[in-house]
Amino acid sequence: MVPGWLTDLAANAGRNPVPEVLRPPDDGAGRRAAVLLLFGEGSAGPDVLLIQRSSNGRRHAGQPAFPGGGVDPEDDGPIGAALREAQEETGLDPRGVKIVGTMPELYVWRSDNRVTPVLGWWHTPSAVHAASPDEVESVERIPVAELVDPANRLRLRYPRGRATPEEDPPRAFAGDPGGAPAFRVRGLLVWGFTAGILDRVLAVSGFERPWDRSRVEDLPPDVLRLASRG
Repeated sequence: MVPGWLTDLAANAGRNPVPEVLRPPDDGAGRRAAVLLLFGEGSAGPDVLLIQRSSNGRRHAGQPAFPGGGVDPEDDGPIGAALREAQEETGLDPRGVKIVGTMPELYVWRSDNRVTPVLGWWHTPSAVHAASPDEVESVERIPVAELVDPANRLRLRYPRGRATPEEDPPRAFAGDPGGAPAFRVRGLLVWGFTAGILDRVLAVSGFERPWDRSRVEDLPPDVLRLASRG
């Protein structure tokens, strides 16, 4: 059974306008890509699957992210790409995943990707691990309860007044120039594009709890150094 909050999220996904800075170019430029927002029911309640990208990678090194990647011709669209990439990166069994819907396509200018977030329900969870060590360092199921815990929420400020290396997109999600949304959970600093999507999903699905939005920190130098590759 897919929970009602997730079906409602999928049904209403297209009703909220995409911020202008996240809208894909009208000329069709950009590589098609997809990420899998895979929710399941764990011992601590609803959770979401995240990976930590390899610190040796050229792009997005060391960053927590949703499983995903580019849409290949044989994928039959973003849903197929999201499931394939998730299987390659985490070893999950796609047969245990129910696709609930997709969110509007978002443009990440720094990587020139047109990203479709795919919503999935993990009705039959399988064991997951860093199945592609060259690309993924670790895999985590992060409880939603930990993401919405006010103690785990903050905003990140990029040096010289910018929000993050991706600059405006995270701020476009949050509508706040004082910093971009971020989370500290399970030893991970979740920030950038991934944190922006999580921030929005938690708010519209009704999970969000009041938290101190004045808690703004600088992006840590080691994180910035990794993110600046490529």
